[in-house]
Amino acid sequence: MFIPLASGKSSARISAAYLISFSLLMSACASTEKRADATVDPYEGFNRSMYSFNMSLDKYLFKPVSDGYQFVTPDFLEVGVSNFFNNLKGINVVLNDVLQGKFQQGAADGGRFLANTTLGVAGLVDVASEFGLKNNVEDFGQTLAVWGVEEGAYLVLPIMGPTTVRDGGGLIVDKAANPSTYVPGTGILEGISERANAESALKFIDEAALDPYVFTRESFLQYRRHLINDGKTDIASYDWDVEGGLENAEYPHAVGVKTVLATTETSSTAADSTSPAPQVNAVAATLTPHSDDMLQSFEQASMKMDQLHRQKGEWSF
Repeated sequence: MFIPLASGKSSARISAAYLISFSLLMSACASTEKRADATVDPYEGFNRSMYSFNMSLDKYLFKPVSDGYQFVTPDFLEVGVSNFFNNLKGINVVLNDVLQGKFQQGAADGGRFLANTTLGVAGLVDVASEFGLKNNVEDFGQTLAVWGVEEGAYLVLPIMGPTTVRDGGGLIVDKAANPSTYVPGTGILEGISERANAESALKFIDEAALDPYVFTRESFLQYRRHLINDGKTDIASYDWDVEGGLENAEYPHAVGVKTVLATTETSSTAADSTSPAPQVNAVAATLTPHSDDMLQSFEQASMKMDQLHRQKGEWSF
């Protein structure tokens, strides 16, 4: 999490802030024990290899194609293409609403799909949002969770990216229920559109995370749990292990997020004077094909990191 540097402070106070911040960080690292990832990420070695493969493929293929797409495509058309594919997912949303017993939400989501398909010219224009119809995110992975199916191990698949055993199985059903699956070429266009939308999120991860793999894994898992619980999960129940993300025995340089501490004009505690950075709010929820609300997951993670600082005690200048 980034904390803005306040103006008007003397260099001595700023230096002191960094020294104390560094001391806190070192004490956290020194007290860290190996994170119990055996059940969540038992195939970390394989997953890291696939993550590196995907990032290399993105660097040399997907990103250049995405950049070209953005260069030649007018902004309004980019938005229209993104709206079109999001609207098609509305079929999956309504189906999973019913399977989860959310009949009232299902009626609203059905109305959203019909409004965008008709008045919105096949979904190119999101008129439903203007009517106050919320864009909900439901998929078969969430339905399986509601039915009691365990999450299973975390996996990183070639090209597909992060998932879990449960969500990977649910993705098969989601693809089968999506009409674009049966139209040749639409999957490629959808992938290019999603990669273009993910540019700011991927850039943020690259700049903010010393270990992008850990950051992506934790964000993805918290995001999925947030969706499954319809955003009702209390922050105390989140298991983002900040100290475990700082260092572990197998990957001693694995750090979740770069933390920069500085002083503020008031003499409040460090934890109380912080807030989610603008960079966090800028992260579009586009790390996965179903990440419309990942922003909330990042904010939850930031709050969890603030809690760690509170546990270290209060200090001021």
